[in-house]
Amino acid sequence: MSAPMTDPTLRFSNRVENYIKFRPHYPLAIITTLREECQLTSSALIADIGSGTGLLTELFLQNGNQVFAVEPNREMRVAGERIWQNHPGFRSVSGRAEATTLSDHSVDFIVAGQAFHWFDRQKARSEFFRILKPTGWVMLVWNEREIRATPFMTAYEQLLQRYATDYVQMNHKQVDEAALSGFYGEPGFKPKTFINRQDFDYAGVQGRLLSSSYSPESGHPDYKPMLVELAKIFRAHAVNGLVGFEYTTKIYYGQLNQ
Repeated sequence: MSAPMTDPTLRFSNRVENYIKFRPHYPLAIITTLREECQLTSSALIADIGSGTGLLTELFLQNGNQVFAVEPNREMRVAGERIWQNHPGFRSVSGRAEATTLSDHSVDFIVAGQAFHWFDRQKARSEFFRILKPTGWVMLVWNEREIRATPFMTAYEQLLQRYATDYVQMNHKQVDEAALSGFYGEPGFKPKTFINRQDFDYAGVQGRLLSSSYSPESGHPDYKPMLVELAKIFRAHAVNGLVGFEYTTKIYYGQLNQ
């Protein structure tokens, strides 16, 4: 297996189109929760940190918010600009969690979808304090695959364990509640979960796999064997030509405290 890429901002450069087409979106229930629990309104200014192609940005644009989509990876950022450039609330920003380039105390909410585990937590925390308004909120979210939900999901997880280049090291599940408590400070954060799902034909399953930063790319010795195994798994578990990806969408929200 090849060595893992050391700069996380480059990991998705060659995966943009698969990311756009095959990554799961986020449930609208997130907006409902933030309205009820964090006083989110359509006038709130949002910083989406590690925004990628805009999967999380989309929720807040639909809510009427202005969103500063902060993304360090050029290819991902350009893709987001292509998708959202005509939306009046969208602002593309070349920056990163540790250096967003946003003004002091300028945003009401900081959100991060499928990205917090890439951040330098201490530097990001300092930057978040700088750009958040005094009453601002931080919401972190992951779409987490339910690896034991179905035989297909279990088989897919076993495929990743066998072929992915640095899956264990890059798994966001290493960010546990103790780490989040240290990041938020007292009194901490609130968690909430939602059910999420995608249904795929074989082309979709392959695209979903190749959208992951730890999956071998074309030219890697494990690339073709991985796809052969994926096809076998699909044939074994597909119903009417489809398999389901089961997720739990997990959100954590709170106000940062020293």
